[in-house]
Amino acid sequence: MAELKEGDAAPQFVAKDQHGNSVSLSDFEGKTVILYFYPKDDTPGCTAEACNFRDNYHRLQEEGYVVLGVSTDDEKSHKKFSTKYELPFTLLADEDKQIVEAYGVWVEKNMYGKKSMGTARKTFVISPDQTISKIISKVNTAESSQQVLDLLKEG
Repeated sequence: MAELKEGDAAPQFVAKDQHGNSVSLSDFEGKTVILYFYPKDDTPGCTAEACNFRDNYHRLQEEGYVVLGVSTDDEKSHKKFSTKYELPFTLLADEDKQIVEAYGVWVEKNMYGKKSMGTARKTFVISPDQTISKIISKVNTAESSQQVLDLLKEG
């Protein structure tokens, strides 16, 4: 599958959130969506990233943005993670890996010489018309929301 680029149509999806509700990308047509992919709930980098989005959530909302986090963890794990850190945004459970594969973030990783498949940390900004307007491949977990805001200001 070809790698997604800015200007491409955002792959559509339907997934369960941390509360068991069905969420689809088309639910947010007409809004700018920050779709961020992260490897695993309650791990240091993923927690830093989620908490940064949490800490800046009201500002993002004021700007009209919707925040959706995606990992391959299940609903129960997402619920525990979002409750523990009081995350005010939606976390999507992609257990069947349909979303991570559609967005090209299900990749081979190499940790300590051991290869395995996992989710690459990557953020997509999806325009109100459901096209990809920005892609952040090098995510700074401690400043993830500011990275998005800075990119969007650039235009």
